[in-house]
Amino acid sequence: MKIIAVANQKGGVAKTTTVINLGAALAERGRKVLVVDIDPQGNASTGLGIGLEARERTIYDLLLGEHSPASTILETTTAGVSLIPSTTDLSASDVQLHNVNKRSYLLRDALAAPEITEKGFDYILIDCPPSLNLLTVNALVSASSVLIPLQSEFFALEGLSQLMLTIREIRQTANPKLRVEGVLLTMHDQRNNLSLQVERDARETLGALVYKTVIPRNVRLSEAPSYAVPALTYDPDSKGSHAYRALAAEFLANNHDADERK
Repeated sequence: MKIIAVANQKGGVAKTTTVINLGAALAERGRKVLVVDIDPQGNASTGLGIGLEARERTIYDLLLGEHSPASTILETTTAGVSLIPSTTDLSASDVQLHNVNKRSYLLRDALAAPEITEKGFDYILIDCPPSLNLLTVNALVSASSVLIPLQSEFFALEGLSQLMLTIREIRQTANPKLRVEGVLLTMHDQRNNLSLQVERDARETLGALVYKTVIPRNVRLSEAPSYAVPALTYDPDSKGSHAYRALAAEFLANNHDADERK
């Protein structure tokens, strides 16, 4: 079981879109995926078809230790993708968990519980909030790697420095195995000189960390959440869907995960 935190302290960079659609693309390839929504906005939960009325037990209950880890897992309408949902209750976690011992390790310990590991998930994708708060720290302490969506816009690279420093600090103090899975260029417009310049700068600065796959600015990716399904379900032949399938293939190749299970 490999745990990937999808993180960037800047909002609007397609973190949730990436979690939902990469998860769906991995499931299409026969992988069993658990999405952990640790963003109080709960957009990954909504985007995977889990309405508020169905979120009786959430990641908030899991962090507080009020329910067993397995009891918080819900099946989504996307075959092969399960979910631990979130609600706005999670926004109080910094205060509620302030005096909890080892509060940065709560998610790690929960995901390491036998009742989670025995479910046979191949990948756990954590949708992080757009900040470097206690929730994101929990995700980074839990994860084996961090996938960083990077919007193809001005100042995009400047926002990476604080996240990289946080990753380094977590590696030194709490999770020595943490590494950068890759940097994913999102909302890319091939006709836009700025997008092309950001891509050139990113590849020159970060080298092989940047995925070959880029995610285009695509209306289907934007529309799909309003129908509570991944874009791969909403419009399987859209450019956005093809891009996330290509990302899944590159992701699996990078992880030496053969496409066909023996």
